[in-house]
Amino acid sequence: MNMRLPSLRFLRNLILMSGFLSAAWFAGLMVFVAHVKTMKEPDPVSVESADAVVVLTGGSERVDAGFQLLAAGKGKKLFISGVHPGLTLDHMQLGSFAPDKDLRACCVELGHEAGSTMGNAEETRVWMRREGYHSLRLVTANYHMLRSEIIFRAALPDIDIATYPVSPNTVRLDEWWARPGTASLLVTEYNKYLM
Repeated sequence: MNMRLPSLRFLRNLILMSGFLSAAWFAGLMVFVAHVKTMKEPDPVSVESADAVVVLTGGSERVDAGFQLLAAGKGKKLFISGVHPGLTLDHMQLGSFAPDKDLRACCVELGHEAGSTMGNAEETRVWMRREGYHSLRLVTANYHMLRSEIIFRAALPDIDIATYPVSPNTVRLDEWWARPGTASLLVTEYNKYLM
């Protein structure tokens, strides 16, 4: 059986290409993290109003920010997308902001269908259409916002989307490379963003 070995030139080109791609990936990661660091959580009172405030589940800070925006009159309703099936508002981890029962009863809806960011966008699209809304304030973690905004703009092209990045207390971006949990989270989110 006569098998041809790859030529040295092919192997050298393969190594160079792998090195180039690795360097480009790493440079992109640095730009991604630098951009995430610039996303500061605004004062809820200072942002413009939208028809709805939409929160993507994944941390109590997000839900807390959504309630603060709703209480500040920055949306007619709050939609929390991606809530675990069977979980009610009374059993959710709501963070430090405790909205009153009247506000919760009139103006908060939970979406139980989404299991991914694409699912969040689809679930929100259906809900926005049902409510007759044309603008939303998207609330999610700062490291998740870039990908979420791209997905939401593609799924809801006729909706005016404004963002509200939340800075989770558990994700410290200073010297993130020295924090295994944060580094893993950012690398995973960056890779999903690239896809």
